[in-house]
Amino acid sequence: MKILHVIANLAPRYGGPAKAIMGMARSLVGLGHQVTIFTTNQDGPGVLDVPLYKPTFHEGVEIRYFPIQNPRYWGTSFSLANALRREIPNYDIVHTHSLYLFHNWMAGMYCRHYRVPFIVRPHGTLDPYIYQRNRSRKRIMELLFENKNMKSASALHYTTEEEMLLARPVTFNSKGFVVPNGVDLDEYANMPEIGGFRKQYPELTEKKIILFFSRLNFKKGLDILVDAFSKIHQQIPDAFLVIAGPDNENYGEKVRQWIGERNIGDKVLFTGMLTGTKKLEALQEADLFVLPSYSENFGISVIEALICGTPVLISDKVNIWREVVVHRAGRAAPCDSNAFASEMKDLLSNPQICDDMGERGKRFVANYYDWEHVGQQLEKEYQSIINGRKKKSMSVVGMSN
Repeated sequence: MKILHVIANLAPRYGGPAKAIMGMARSLVGLGHQVTIFTTNQDGPGVLDVPLYKPTFHEGVEIRYFPIQNPRYWGTSFSLANALRREIPNYDIVHTHSLYLFHNWMAGMYCRHYRVPFIVRPHGTLDPYIYQRNRSRKRIMELLFENKNMKSASALHYTTEEEMLLARPVTFNSKGFVVPNGVDLDEYANMPEIGGFRKQYPELTEKKIILFFSRLNFKKGLDILVDAFSKIHQQIPDAFLVIAGPDNENYGEKVRQWIGERNIGDKVLFTGMLTGTKKLEALQEADLFVLPSYSENFGISVIEALICGTPVLISDKVNIWREVVVHRAGRAAPCDSNAFASEMKDLLSNPQICDDMGERGKRFVANYYDWEHVGQQLEKEYQSIINGRKKKSMSVVGMSN
């Protein structure tokens, strides 16, 4: 198959979607398919230092970058639109990522025009919490193109059953399938020695690390986390909160304000974005990973923590919470600081429970979220859509004869 993925950006600062699409594409290349990604060079207020227009290759995946232009928040790129107009007829199937962005409009329009089957991946934008934000602006985009895309797409791609259930009221009964994100298990096969993270940050020596590892963003529940930590830090005096992740929107200023109001600044560390060995060190050495998001369609950082053997405490708005709880790899709580404080206190006071969760978490991820297995699931869904389109075309031809 010739497969085209279309996404607004691939810069690491944008977190899960950019990381997931690369794993997805690599897994399909590994199965013998030709996979291309069309995207822009957007990187926050700047741009990525990448070649424009011409193909680049990363682990067998062809990537074409096109220049971002104003309005940037919409992912606008007319050169990307022109490339989609020229190239979409050359692909067997197109997979678009996120909603309410310029590339969705263009890809959907040209897929319909050339009758190329396409899949829409909402990336959590249809979760009620996110769906209602900026509703008037989104409503305009729905009338312009997004409703038409959902109605005419071959399928909507969800990463959890929970995401599909939450989206159902606003998707016009469109067909959907569930294939999760994955992890590259080889990346975690040779972990760094224990102690590197604490050595880099001496204030963490002999401390119990509560790790938040995600973008600093309004939906991530950092207000819940800061308030919950302020409730337990005196009862567990060796607890230390580490906030690791990119701050694309200066949201960290609000977080620091909440920390200052509670006089816990000497118990909180901001590391910025961590990658490579530093990321693995942080995930491995954390005593507890915490993500109290108000909305999270998957939560790739949760899976990364689990494969490192770290127990997780997540909100029941992180859509893999049921799977985590069923496999006893972590706990879930409502988006409430008292509930999180209670769970954090209990887990940090019971290291054996945490150790057992960590071992179960590693087995859980290895069994369900290996990219090779995920790629096989995607391949099956793609082939089913393409075969269905061919059968429909043949029946139309037969009727006309």
